[in-house]
Amino acid sequence: MINHYTKRPGFAVLLICLLLMVFSSCRSDDPIDFEGEDQTPEIPNEPPETPGEPGDTIRGFYLLNEGNMFQNKASLDYFDYTTGQYKRNMFSRANPDEVGGLGDVGNDIGIYGSKLYVVVNASNKVEVLDAETRKRLKQINVDNCRYITFYEGKAYLSTYLGTIGDPNAPNGMVAEIDTTSMNITRTVEVGRQPEELVARDGKIYVANSGGYSPPDYETTLSVIDIAGFQEVKRIEVAENLHRVKIDDEGDLYVSSRGDYFDIPSKLFVIDTKTDTVKTSFDLAVSDLAIHNGIAYVYSTEFSYVTGTNVISYNKIDVHTEEILEGSFITDGTEAKIETPYGIAIHPETGEILLTDAGDYVTPGTLYCFNAAGKLQWSVKTGDIPAHFAFMN
Repeated sequence: MINHYTKRPGFAVLLICLLLMVFSSCRSDDPIDFEGEDQTPEIPNEPPETPGEPGDTIRGFYLLNEGNMFQNKASLDYFDYTTGQYKRNMFSRANPDEVGGLGDVGNDIGIYGSKLYVVVNASNKVEVLDAETRKRLKQINVDNCRYITFYEGKAYLSTYLGTIGDPNAPNGMVAEIDTTSMNITRTVEVGRQPEELVARDGKIYVANSGGYSPPDYETTLSVIDIAGFQEVKRIEVAENLHRVKIDDEGDLYVSSRGDYFDIPSKLFVIDTKTDTVKTSFDLAVSDLAIHNGIAYVYSTEFSYVTGTNVISYNKIDVHTEEILEGSFITDGTEAKIETPYGIAIHPETGEILLTDAGDYVTPGTLYCFNAAGKLQWSVKTGDIPAHFAFMN
């Protein structure tokens, strides 16, 4: 296997950098602020009427900060639309007796019913919390867990399995969690190092990456039949898949990270009626969010050839499947953003929430733009802010 890797120059550097990217594992000696601090967001010189207008049902949102690997610096923040206050380290406040806080590398978050699910990758667990009080209900131990989605009373979790960074790691799996008992009820094997996943019409689609064994990446999307909980097919897409989002017509938007050398990042559209690729975009993608027929896409595409990132912000009309002209940030604020790292769209107002991880080792920044792309407010977050869950 070692000889296999030498097809690329500097493989040792490549593998280390890939692990840093996968786990956001920049290290820091900064102590974690377990007490947290409440903040009022900073408002631009010409502010909107309020820092954030509450919608009919959305009361606030949680923001999961990934934190630095080996530092137990994952943390949970909350923005309250009714008060305009941003509160940090909500898990540690609600669970002061939990040694080590939330854990090591917060990788995903979701709310289903009255429960908040926090996927903590390097700590090999899912924290199930009361969404109102943030108190722990249960800790579910799962090796190398990655992303979570929900469907008809169940949570579905992708997990790499194997030792972190092991090129000989086994295939990954998707685990089914009963949201009442909070127990894992079924598992199914998929490809190597599976990433994001969505569920629709009795099927789960999960992106296989193969990220532990470059340049031998996975290239497929696994399709799982939920009733029998079996992988029934794989859809050939491209190298090193990552993001999977679904639009209102049932099409999947799937990102490929490429190989960071000669194969660029791209975006693909999968028709779930036929389970085939119908469209592709020559567009680098780090993450995207879809709202009211528009996909908001940002990228920090890194090249090991040039050693630099190329940052971009784009919009796609998902109905016409065309890239729209211009950035979704329209007031020049992108000049302040060092490392865009997470995105969400308010389901009712269309506000764009975009995070900046900065240098990865100090607190990041959350920016809120109105639907027209103009800055409304910004606030300091925890380290490496990344994942959102709206609170009804």
